[in-house]
Amino acid sequence: MTKTDFFKKFLSILFVTAFFIRLPIYPSSELFLLPQDSDKALLSILKSIDSSKKSIKITIYNFTHKKIANRLKRAAKRGVEVEIIFDSKSTRSDRRRSMFYYLAKYKNISVYKLKGKFIKKQNRHGIMHLKSALFDHKRVIFGSANWTYSAFGKNYELIYLDDDYAKAKQFEKYFKKLKNMSTPFK
Repeated sequence: MTKTDFFKKFLSILFVTAFFIRLPIYPSSELFLLPQDSDKALLSILKSIDSSKKSIKITIYNFTHKKIANRLKRAAKRGVEVEIIFDSKSTRSDRRRSMFYYLAKYKNISVYKLKGKFIKKQNRHGIMHLKSALFDHKRVIFGSANWTYSAFGKNYELIYLDDDYAKAKQFEKYFKKLKNMSTPFK
């Protein structure tokens, strides 16, 4: 094989490789139906935390699951920036078990409280009822489940995981908006 033939073959392989790399990669997604898929859902959340390198952004109404909290603490110790927005009322309801107080004391973990939208006719605020997380600006997890032992063991819930860049960007933009309306805990 001459140098010219080798070079042509090399360029054709490079072109084909570049072409296929640019094809859209379909987002990987998983749907977990709890309680039957509880172990798989929990494992997926824990793996997402463990594989995060830069940031984890969470919105959660109720959070009492110690195993998830400990993984978040370990991620923060690795240098991952963890931000959590809790509902302001839920943080008062169960001070002993809520991970809000447990996580707020660690470096690289920022905790925020958020009231729901003000309802003028009822003279009260709604609630921040989201249950979602964003890992490294690319993986989104959301659903009906709080991060509690009841949600993973007793309740009928769903959790959806998606590695869709567009959804991640949409969630990140919304998280920023919610964070700007929140009150820092520390």
